[in-house]
Order: sequence, then C-alpha cells, then structure tokens
Amino acid sequence: MGSRMANNLIKNGYKVAVHDINCNVMRMFSDMGVPTKETPFEVAEASDVVITMLPSSSHVLDVYTGPKGLLRCTNPMRPQLLIDSSTIDPQTSRKVSVAVSNCILKEKKGYWEKPVMLDAPVSGGVLAAEAGTLTFMVGGSEDAYLAAEPLFLSMGKNAIYCGGGGTGSAAKICNNLALAVSMLGVSEAFVLGQSLGISAGTLTKVLNTSSARCWSSDSYNPVPGVMEGVPASRNYAGGFASKLMAKDLNLAATSAKEGGLQCPLTYQAQEIYTELCKDGHESKDFSCVFRHYYGGQDEL
Repeated sequence: MGSRMANNLIKNGYKVAVHDINCNVMRMFSDMGVPTKETPFEVAEASDVVITMLPSSSHVLDVYTGPKGLLRCTNPMRPQLLIDSSTIDPQTSRKVSVAVSNCILKEKKGYWEKPVMLDAPVSGGVLAAEAGTLTFMVGGSEDAYLAAEPLFLSMGKNAIYCGGGGTGSAAKICNNLALAVSMLGVSEAFVLGQSLGISAGTLTKVLNTSSARCWSSDSYNPVPGVMEGVPASRNYAGGFASKLMAKDLNLAATSAKEGGLQCPLTYQAQEIYTELCKDGHESKDFSCVFRHYYGGQDEL
C-alpha cells in the first residue's frame, strides 16, 4: 500500500524520501532515483510532511515513539504535519497524536505552533492505492485536514473529514466491520442458492438488481467464475488478506467490548475470520471465506 501511495505522490510532483524495512522496496525506490533513509527519524529530518502506512498499532508506536522513531521531542523537529494511514485502534491514534503535540517545531510556519497529527486510514486496497482512487477517512484538526487535502487527492479520489483525533481510525474499523459482515452474508446467500439449484451467476443478477445489492456482490463477488479481475478469479490471490480482516475485526470487537456494546455480528465475524486464518488461509483474500469456510462451489 505505502509504496503505491508514494508512487502517486511522486507522479503528482512531490519530492519524496522513503524508509521501509523491506530492502527490496528500498532498492526499487533507489533505482528510481528516490532518496531512501535508514530510519524513520532520518525521514523526519528530511521532510516537511511525513506519511506512514503500517500493519498494526505496535508498529505505529515503534515508528513514532521508538528509539529510531520519528519523534525526538527533546529536540525540535522539522515536519509540521504527520499523517498515519495505518488501520489501528482509535486509542493508539489519539495516544500518538498527543505525543506529536508535545513536540516543538524547528521552524514555525504560518499558524503552525506545534507539529500536528492526522489519523487517515484508507479504503480501496492495493488496486485503489495503485490507481490513486483510495478513500481517506481523516481525524484530527480540521485546519490540518484542509492543509493536507491536496496530498490526499494526489493518492485518492475521496477524502472525508470525520472529526477530532481518532475518528478516522474509528471510521475505518466500522467500515471494515460492515464489509466483513456483508461478505459473510453474500457468501452464505450464494452457498444457500447453490444448494437450492440457483447458479451463482443468476443469483448475482438477482442480488445486483434487488435490495441485497452491495459492494461484496456487485464489485467484489466471492464466487470464482462470476466476475473478472477480482481475487476470486485468481484463486483468491492478492486483494485484502484474511489475516488483515481478522486484525480489523479484533480492533472492532475490542472497541465494542470497551464500550459495553452488544455487537453479536462483530463477534461472529471475528470468530469466523480467526478460524479461517487458523486453517491456513490467512494470506488469501478475505472473500475466500465463500470457498474455505462455507464450502461454496466455483461457477462453471
């Protein structure tokens, strides 16, 4: 995700420096003539704006506050704006935002008295990251959001301001919860339809012209042989890994429990995707639940 987002920034004329623990990614950018840095701190030293895209909350904490991290709050820092596009829990987003606000700038620019943090997770996956059609869900200062909007629209087609710090992260886990539940519902419907003698292709036409139409049926169909260009058409390779969906459902379930909410579908979806990963399908796209959990059949 991050490498593709960086490529779109470069295409739109931004000067970019990158760091990644993956040496192959670093080499790819170096071969393109893009400066590469050995640590997150070195990226901060070279940048006015820093954008991070990381797998989990622990990675975000390490990259921002670890020994080689972006923040050295005992020293003035160069970047005035830090944007985290990782999918993590809202509590960690707010914790990092506070840490950023406790730092001071080397050089004050305009009304920026201190560095500012935005949590800005994305929807759309790897294909949208490559095409520059991501949707950004943004939490933090509205002034910072407006300043960052041209950056978002260089990497995506939509940027939605959600509110104060942590609300971007909250929006993302709510979106992925709804996505997981809809994929499970659509997969169950296709399996039931097959057992009742309705082909998946025919049922797709019904769903997509009726009240059950949703992204999981009309844009990301989970039945192999029904739709071209989706993970189901290539043995569930690529796309959004089941282990990442399980991680996001864990975030949603934790937030629901902390809020004392009754969210039975959240917990059921969490259980299903956890089981799917334990069965060895963690790297396959999350739509593989149709075949590998429900036992659905390919469309011939």
